[in-house]
Amino acid sequence: MRYLVTGGGGFLGGRLARELLSRGEDVRVLGRHDYPDLAAAGAECHVGDIRDSQAVKAASRGCDGIFHVAARAGVWGDRQEYFSINVRGTANVLQACLEEKVTRLVYTSSPSVVFDMARLDIENGDESLPYPKRYAAVYPESKARAEKMVLAANGWDIVVGDDGVSRPRVERLATCALRPHLIWGTGDPHLAPRIVNRAKAGKLKIVGTGKNRISMTHVDNAALGHIQAMAALSADSPVAGQAYFINDPEPVAMWAWINRLLHGAGAKELDKRVPYRLAWLAGAALEAVHGLFPRLGEPPMTRFVAAQLAGSHWFTCAKAVRDFGYAPKKDLEEAMKSLIASFLCLHAGRRVSDRGGGKT
Repeated sequence: MRYLVTGGGGFLGGRLARELLSRGEDVRVLGRHDYPDLAAAGAECHVGDIRDSQAVKAASRGCDGIFHVAARAGVWGDRQEYFSINVRGTANVLQACLEEKVTRLVYTSSPSVVFDMARLDIENGDESLPYPKRYAAVYPESKARAEKMVLAANGWDIVVGDDGVSRPRVERLATCALRPHLIWGTGDPHLAPRIVNRAKAGKLKIVGTGKNRISMTHVDNAALGHIQAMAALSADSPVAGQAYFINDPEPVAMWAWINRLLHGAGAKELDKRVPYRLAWLAGAALEAVHGLFPRLGEPPMTRFVAAQLAGSHWFTCAKAVRDFGYAPKKDLEEAMKSLIASFLCLHAGRRVSDRGGGKT
């Protein structure tokens, strides 16, 4: 089978592409740059912007399925840019499915699409959680818009085999959305480095009680969930048209996890606390100031970040287990040891892989 992975140069996209290649699949990636390591592994690399409909169509041509992973992430930035990448880019992928006769699409969404600022804690949340009426950040708003588009496109008619002579056949587009939460692991360029760097700079404190629990998703488990969903996805399967939470089996105590990471990375563990309400008010004030003066960049605190740091947000994967056999397999204790080792080796000028903990 031939699959397209948009955002194949990213953390999840790259791991997904490599896992598909290891299974003998024909893999094509679409990203903004060349990726020599993926090309060397056997992937066909297309350089292009997800906002360029022609680039998306060209990359989709001849594919049996698309993993749409590419996105503009983060908690602060230009609204138009978020929507052009996350919403218009997704519309381009859907249009490419129609025009290039691709009948299966797995979309990488986010649990933040259901975060309602009026509800601080989500515990054992499932897919019945509604979309909120208002969002405190443009990222979850844009991801929710894109997710709705993808799920609404499930069942679209796709005309295949139209050679002008024989009678064309009509198939239906099958789509689903996956919501991995806080993707982590060795090679992570975002979550773990940001935590460690902010802590070392004295810019991170415990927000709230420090007892909140969260779901996290190791990148290998996230990649596996995408592959399992694609394998089960068809027009008449229970997966079609559905959204799913996928994460590691059990929630973790957020601040204990962070302090273990900091300790292992040679940074001071956190003990100072900030009340949630104070952090929320500071975030609101900073958003106003940074909104007026864009050159200031990202505020050190926002309302969305305050809620993320103080609240519990963990989810059940029961629906994914039931519908497509989601079965995370990563040894999380070994993965954590490898993540910590990667910081130590990076400091020493080396790099570590969490596939067995060996040096590469």
